[in-house]
Amino acid sequence: MSGVAIGRLVPDFSLPATAGGTFRLREARGQTLVLYFYPRDSTPGCTLEGQDFQRLLPAFKRARVRVCGVSRDTLASHEKFCAKHGFEFPLLVDADGEACKLFDVIHEKNMYGRKVLGIVRSTFLIDATGKLRQEWRKVKVEGHAAEVLEAARKP
Repeated sequence: MSGVAIGRLVPDFSLPATAGGTFRLREARGQTLVLYFYPRDSTPGCTLEGQDFQRLLPAFKRARVRVCGVSRDTLASHEKFCAKHGFEFPLLVDADGEACKLFDVIHEKNMYGRKVLGIVRSTFLIDATGKLRQEWRKVKVEGHAAEVLEAARKP
């Protein structure tokens, strides 16, 4: 069961982030936040998703919406991924799965006929007061970032 629910305050957490810092949810209050969870750096779907968020980043910024990506990859992997694709938003390292468990995004998946546990692509929109406003689970990448931007723009 998820530790988050629509309309409820998201519990605070902190994770290492690219650009040499630590992301703390409580410090994100005051502006809308998009947290998108993705399976793995440098895979085709995850690259496309990151590129879509990057392409729309100026529009997210104009709407006063902060974007952060989250996976269980290392900080070195995240830094390389950001540098290669020019991502100007932070990628957060959830090595122990703390945030993944909170948002209930780790599930059994079928990979080439094998059952494995992994992150199911999911996105969460958190309002300026820290409450979960909307969630997308089992995300299909194409058009997703634009859909999130549209939802974030709504009061």
